[in-house]
Amino acid sequence: MILFMEPEASLIVESGMDLSSEQMAELRELAGSRDVPADVALRARIVLWSGEGRRRKDIAELAGVAPLTVDRCKARYAERGLAGLEEKRRGGPRTQVPPQVRARVIALTRMSPPTESGLSHWSTRTLADHLKRREGVSVSWHYIARIWREESLKPHRWGTFKISKDPAFAEKVAD
Repeated sequence: MILFMEPEASLIVESGMDLSSEQMAELRELAGSRDVPADVALRARIVLWSGEGRRRKDIAELAGVAPLTVDRCKARYAERGLAGLEEKRRGGPRTQVPPQVRARVIALTRMSPPTESGLSHWSTRTLADHLKRREGVSVSWHYIARIWREESLKPHRWGTFKISKDPAFAEKVAD
């Protein structure tokens, strides 16, 4: 580790990085290369400056980053070498929903739910659940709501009257 904590004084004692001449040459080449992303070159410069014995605060000011970022760059380099200067891979892009699924959502929305469901119309959640259970298509209810907004679909406001599956429906209507 690059930093040491003294428990009683709670002071951070800085230590410059001990870099070999080969490491310094690699870092200089990386920092000056046009073939690497700018953030990788900046991290290489931070490690180089630390190897030259510059203070953490000065390095942070030169690089335009927080002192914690300087510590993080030095620690990653100490742990993994040049590979530690590369950006960590974050989550990948969202998977695109095929157009057939969008068409299926629209078609199902325009139809009544299955009679065994006991529903008079679809909700976004019941349609998402139906697609997952019956057709093996996993989409979120947010996606369905977005499609409904884009297509101006409002299944809960259809002008047709649907007969309820309630056994006491006739008495309720007469009431």
